[in-house]
Amino acid sequence: MTTLPGSSIEIFPLNLGGNPFGWTADEKASHEVLDAFVAAGGTLVDTADSYSAWVDGHEGGESEAIIGRWLAGRSREDVLIATKVGKKPSRDGLAQATVDAALDESLERLGTDVVDLYYAHFDDESVAVEDQVRTFHGLVEDGRARAIGLSNYSPERLRAWCEFARQEGLTMPAALQPRYSLVSREAYERDYAPLAEEFGMAVFCYPALASGFLTGKYRSEADFEGAARGSAAKRYADAGGLRVVDAQVRVGERHGVEPATVALAWLLARGVAAPIASVSRASQLPPLMAAPGLVLSEQDLAELDEASAGF
Repeated sequence: MTTLPGSSIEIFPLNLGGNPFGWTADEKASHEVLDAFVAAGGTLVDTADSYSAWVDGHEGGESEAIIGRWLAGRSREDVLIATKVGKKPSRDGLAQATVDAALDESLERLGTDVVDLYYAHFDDESVAVEDQVRTFHGLVEDGRARAIGLSNYSPERLRAWCEFARQEGLTMPAALQPRYSLVSREAYERDYAPLAEEFGMAVFCYPALASGFLTGKYRSEADFEGAARGSAAKRYADAGGLRVVDAQVRVGERHGVEPATVALAWLLARGVAAPIASVSRASQLPPLMAAPGLVLSEQDLAELDEASAGF
């Protein structure tokens, strides 16, 4: 378990991504995934008010609503919930009134009176950093959020956010949600990892399995055809990512685990507190949950680092 900075919230070192819920997983399948995640020791489910607005006929909030109906059948203490604000089409941006209304709507869909971690999903440069800090501090002060996090900020705006919060004694971000995986390394390692360390933020990165590319199921052009996330994953293959998957397979064979387990274990070895990974079926979950138990050797890490160096 890892503890969220500045709190007593303990988190299993894998976050379950809720973006498939209502998209590639219907409600029944979503509830089966959630049941299996908690049964295997998982604690934190990550969603957003914008999931799954990209689906025809959806407006956002579908994932939260599915999670909320699942929560209604169990104790709230069984699971931690992270959600986000800023990209739902009807609640776009981070103006104070928008954030306040969006959080109330998220709480209603989730069927709870508090979220454990509330993210600014994307920066809104039309709103001064100082105003954003005050808005999110207010959410913690009034008890609707236990902790706050930031995602998709420039390094400069991220630093300004943290410095102002620290200077004014306001709520510091406990979590940073950056893009980071074996096939997306440079920006995080150069710009964001130092900031996370300097300001004491836990890193919960996405998409840890690169839209399914790092599960190992994509090994040839034919594998991308007809897959819901095939087009997203294919860009990694086009950039030379199959050599990374080959390295994952070699390392996995040495340990008797699947490539997805290796990809997540590499992130944990690089200091990520809990990667965010998602599945559409409960049967896909075991390799993900196995990652915290896999200790990669120096040889394993060197092979993976070398194969992914171009990313």
